[in-house]
Amino acid sequence: MSNAVLPNKTVSRYKLILLFALFALPFALSYIAYYVWKPTGQGSNYGQLLPVRALPDIVGAGLDGKPFSLSQLKGKWVMLQLDSGACNAYCQTKQYDMRQVRVAQGRERDRIERVWLVTDKRAVDADLLRQYSGTWVVRVGAEAVGQIAANTPPEDAVYLIDPLGNLMLRFPKNPDPRGMIKDIKQLLKASQIG
Repeated sequence: MSNAVLPNKTVSRYKLILLFALFALPFALSYIAYYVWKPTGQGSNYGQLLPVRALPDIVGAGLDGKPFSLSQLKGKWVMLQLDSGACNAYCQTKQYDMRQVRVAQGRERDRIERVWLVTDKRAVDADLLRQYSGTWVVRVGAEAVGQIAANTPPEDAVYLIDPLGNLMLRFPKNPDPRGMIKDIKQLLKASQIG
């Protein structure tokens, strides 16, 4: 009789250990995932997050000579590029991408403004202005360029400024517009301002 009870006790212990293991496994895996396994690569954003900092008010003049300050656009998301008035092929690609990224936001597109800061005194092509109408085209001095693009060539990126006037995101040279669309769509969805 004692032989018959012993296997039942052993089976019961195995069942108890198995039951404990099933409940403990999720905790062990979550511990490993949180403290041990570190995913590589960037986060879920495409653009490079910058240390958020308030930009000083960028002041310049529109091509019509009227004064412009970036604070006029407070309350809006701003995609910003810095380029020569000559606007080479890469500059024109950025103009096109910024326009398409804005259009791709659908009903939310009115929350976004596009700004081209012209960094020299070269003439801007009238056909280009017509093609990308709706872009704020503003001549600025070297000081304004330094306030935005301190450590990188200014023409190598498209910047994103939040509705409070903070420089927060830089898209890389030759960006993938789909990545830009995704980042901005997420920001617009999460943001209660602008």
